[in-house]
Amino acid sequence: MSEPQVIQAASVDPEEVARYQRLAVTWWDEAGPFWPLHVLNRVRTDWIVRHLAQEIGRDPAAPKPLEGLRVLDVGCGGGILSESIARRGGRVLGIDVTPRNITIAKSHAAGQALDVTYRQVALEDLDEPPFDVVLNMEVIEHVVDAQAFLQHCLDVVRPGGFMVLATLNRTLASFVAGILGAEYIFRLLPRGTHQWRRFVRPSELVRPLEAAGGSIVARSGVAVNPLTRRMRLTRYEGVNYMLMARMPEAVRKPPSLIHEERS
Repeated sequence: MSEPQVIQAASVDPEEVARYQRLAVTWWDEAGPFWPLHVLNRVRTDWIVRHLAQEIGRDPAAPKPLEGLRVLDVGCGGGILSESIARRGGRVLGIDVTPRNITIAKSHAAGQALDVTYRQVALEDLDEPPFDVVLNMEVIEHVVDAQAFLQHCLDVVRPGGFMVLATLNRTLASFVAGILGAEYIFRLLPRGTHQWRRFVRPSELVRPLEAAGGSIVARSGVAVNPLTRRMRLTRYEGVNYMLMARMPEAVRKPPSLIHEERS
């Protein structure tokens, strides 16, 4: 059987797809190139579950606090976050434009009795009913047009649902820590993983979300210790950060705000 073709879509950067095609076989190797994502996943999963559970009136310590929620994991990669959310009760659809990512994700989930499905499809081509939760984690800094991508995300979250985002801030600190430190000095990530000009400031996400009627219900920075290879939540959002927004019962598209602050 021939390998699925790479998807052509407005949000897709072919160079990014090619990079993840090469790395795809290492997704589930916790000592491989994606080890930072495995460490981060434990931090972000607990944060997501805790705040979602609080917002919908459930106990985050329950075995499956997200039971019944339809969750879209945009740019799911090899399925690390998708599986974690499915284990907490979410009914997860993971989508990605990189063929090998989807192959790896499906293979790893096989036989685990998880309510998770994977599709190779671009977000703008997705034809599904709106989701209770849309996860946009460590993806927006890799797309061609962050503004258009965010608006596509808003199109697939149901009225009253939740948007969860994580990315890197566009600051001097993020350039030093996220690129020079992570990719060149400590070699935590393969070189070329990130492009600083594509990093997104929190205000460039908050303003469009609020313009669409959403309210920010949780936010946090994420601190990385390259020597101990540990991560933790922090109030400082100058490098890595996460946002959770609850959308109104009637979602409206935001105006084009993201690029107004770019310099």
